[in-house]
Amino acid sequence: MKKYILLMLLPVFMEAKAQDSTQGNPVSFSGYAELYYVKDFNGSANHLRPGFLYSHNRSGEVTLNLGYLKAAYANGAVRANLALAAGTYMNANLSAEQGVFRNLYEANAGVKLSRKSELWADAGIFASHIGFESAAGKDCWNLSRSLLAENSPYYEAGLRLAYTTPDGKWYFAGLILNGWQRIHRPDGNTTPAFGTQVTWKPNQGVTLNSSTFIGNDQPDSLKRMRYFHNFYGIFQLNRALAATVGLDAGMEQASKGSARMNTWYSPVLILKLNTSEKTSLAARVEYYSDKQGVLISSGTVNGFQVWGLSANFDVYINANATWRIEARNFSGRDKIFLRDNSQAVANNFFASTAFMIAF
Repeated sequence: MKKYILLMLLPVFMEAKAQDSTQGNPVSFSGYAELYYVKDFNGSANHLRPGFLYSHNRSGEVTLNLGYLKAAYANGAVRANLALAAGTYMNANLSAEQGVFRNLYEANAGVKLSRKSELWADAGIFASHIGFESAAGKDCWNLSRSLLAENSPYYEAGLRLAYTTPDGKWYFAGLILNGWQRIHRPDGNTTPAFGTQVTWKPNQGVTLNSSTFIGNDQPDSLKRMRYFHNFYGIFQLNRALAATVGLDAGMEQASKGSARMNTWYSPVLILKLNTSEKTSLAARVEYYSDKQGVLISSGTVNGFQVWGLSANFDVYINANATWRIEARNFSGRDKIFLRDNSQAVANNFFASTAFMIAF
């Protein structure tokens, strides 16, 4: 089925390429591939990493985290993006989607609503408006994703109205969504979800962002409202050193109609140091607390309470290729990890390497 869809799309891409040479390059093509290997020192007979990790989630084998091919069209008045993807990230994150939608990384179209201002309306499947990390490692400072990124939406589907001020310092967006990281709503769910985003860039060295989500991600018969806020700041401290500070905080009704809320939160700090034109270092400290198991269920007395530490070294081979290595450790309050698939332990140490190509 997927092969037939690709064959059907080929004439569209070929026609778009023909337009590319005659209409001022409105069409562009790009691609990305990220191969990785993880050594989990706790061991795993089935090669699976802990269930709260969705990127680089297999160990003991060389495999593809994310690979995609993307076509984009933009002529100043309309725009569209289509990206088809594969990899362990797609298998883990889109497992609840249907058929060919499991291989859609991006599929959206938009129209500019004003000739004089950057006011756009877009519809389709987008990268999430939440967080500072994306599924593509090339856009992130660390080899692996932070705990708060792994357990908040990577993608979303719905409608978005967005405005950027003429000086480019402010960005505002309002969204109507199908749910919390959903292309299709759950069966029995008739309530839309909503999101907002505000980004402020007062200068080239500072970015501040606030993103929210409000909605019910259950069938109406089990309706539990979820309220979530993500905040982050990115700071270029000097020519070589930069910092990212982030905080996720959420709450959800304990049951339908209940006034009692289950809560979770996750702070993170990342430092990145450019050691040369071709190399850089990054270090991360993070904490994730989900005592009631809203997003991560541990089945233990104190719930999911985990500290994370990681450090990575990057080599920029050329403009298109990057090689990375990373060491990372999780330390839980309870024994929530498995060693050799049998012994419960409180720690999980692992090392990873990845090779990325973007074009």
